[in-house]
Amino acid sequence: MSNLLIIEDDELLRDGLCAQLAQIGHTVTAAADGEVAQRLLETQRFDGVVLDLGLPKISGMDLLHWVRKRLPALPVLILTARDGVDDRVQGLNAGADDYLTKPFVMAELQARLGSLLRRSRLPAFGGSLEVASQLTAKSLRVDAQLPQAWLGEEELELTQREWALLSLLVTHAGRVVSREDVLETWQSDPVEAGGVASNALEVYIHRLRRKLTDSGLNIRNVRGLGYMLETAST
Repeated sequence: MSNLLIIEDDELLRDGLCAQLAQIGHTVTAAADGEVAQRLLETQRFDGVVLDLGLPKISGMDLLHWVRKRLPALPVLILTARDGVDDRVQGLNAGADDYLTKPFVMAELQARLGSLLRRSRLPAFGGSLEVASQLTAKSLRVDAQLPQAWLGEEELELTQREWALLSLLVTHAGRVVSREDVLETWQSDPVEAGGVASNALEVYIHRLRRKLTDSGLNIRNVRGLGYMLETAST
């Protein structure tokens, strides 16, 4: 099953959620406030999050914004007593994948969470994605939630900007990614922000091409437009 993080300050509800989700086979970790949750998300891999909005120390909404910058593909289900239409709109616009209000039926929460977890594993939703080459037995596999990438069974050693570049190219495989798209992705990362020069992109493209050697994949320069990840035979 899945590795879940339950972020809820109500001890009774938190314990009940953990027990019910563990009973159906999930591995469950709990956090009682936003700071603890943030530390857990920085150090452990989770397949999904159940998030209360009324958290101490770091609010649920602030934590959600942080998650979307650092872990954009991580499924997040908001579980809250805030049941107004404006609250739901705000939560979904902030990046939540689903929104369930208290009181709730446990069977519905399990169904909604299961749906999010299934969707997150599809390539279009940023889950584990495999790009198979027609020319080699090796394949490129990326996991947006770790984040990590492998060629065959060998893990690729990537810097943060190389990872962001590869993830963007894989997500749009067979389509052109503009230089502006790459630079915008880099600038959105709070760790790496700092005005990357446009001409530095060629350096990262060159490095990434070298790391994809023998993969049967190629990063092609599309003159005047940007870059495209394609099979080397294309």
